[in-house]
Amino acid sequence: MLGTEPPYVRFMRRPTARKRRSTCAALAVLVAVTTLVSGAGAADASAAPGFAEYVALGDSFSADVSLVTLTTEQVPLGCGQSSKDYPKQLALELHVAVFRDATCGSAKFQDMYAPQDVNRVGGIGGVNPAQFDRLTPTTDLVTLGISGNDVGLIGVATACINVLPALTFSPGQPPPPAHLGLPCEPQFVVNGVDTVSQKIAAARQGLAQLVDSIRSRSPHARIALVDYLDFVPRAGCFPYLLVLNEDVPWFRAKLLELNAMIAGVAVAKGVRFADTSAGTEGHDVCQAPEAMWGQGVLPWSVSPPGPAIPFHPNQLGADHQTQAVLQALTR
Repeated sequence: MLGTEPPYVRFMRRPTARKRRSTCAALAVLVAVTTLVSGAGAADASAAPGFAEYVALGDSFSADVSLVTLTTEQVPLGCGQSSKDYPKQLALELHVAVFRDATCGSAKFQDMYAPQDVNRVGGIGGVNPAQFDRLTPTTDLVTLGISGNDVGLIGVATACINVLPALTFSPGQPPPPAHLGLPCEPQFVVNGVDTVSQKIAAARQGLAQLVDSIRSRSPHARIALVDYLDFVPRAGCFPYLLVLNEDVPWFRAKLLELNAMIAGVAVAKGVRFADTSAGTEGHDVCQAPEAMWGQGVLPWSVSPPGPAIPFHPNQLGADHQTQAVLQALTR
């Protein structure tokens, strides 16, 4: 019929300007979405650092999670090292080819340089070689979580345990024995001088020297200082936490003071700082057992179920530590 175009003519006809604009807009959206997706993938890939040889150094806050997950694969039994501590989780996350976990309970600065005798009752435990012996010139990642034992942090926590609430005595009467209603803060704050704060300040130089020593042994390593997981509540919950309510804010302040010192050394030395205390709100030892990221006085955990080390991270805490260290390495 006259005036009727064959189908192939209509197909070949150039689109109108309106149709061209619609098509271009659709293509632009498609390109933008594709760019965002591919860009996000590239960012994720670049954010995940590649390491070939990882060495973990530190004390019990790095080594253990629970007595039911103890391992002697890399250290003697007396170190109390867990098969699921944050260094092992981190090594798996980063897919490192060579991994050495030297972390050991009760470790101090001196145990980085010299063997640590971890024999316990009955001569069972062994000797952990100097932790720095695991470092080599090809080590490219080192995490270090230490200084708590050098300032006596666990000793302070132990001294603050009380099985009775705070007691009031008449003037002139002798004070009650330790752990029987006597506040612990006066034991450490003498004539207005906080002896724990003094030890924390003194530990700064020793920690800085450790960083220098790591660099001399492993000059190409990325170093991350790891602080102490904060699971101390802002206010006490006696008797669930057997520390007098009046002592809890002071003890927590000492923990945060220690962490601030570690962060300061990291900044001064130009190394990474893993802030494991961030995000711990609502996971202190006064919470329900399934929400706690660390243990109180009772040596029993639900994560994992079984005996645990008081005043130390549990498995949930170790999982959080892992993510905090990973974030410090990728930012």
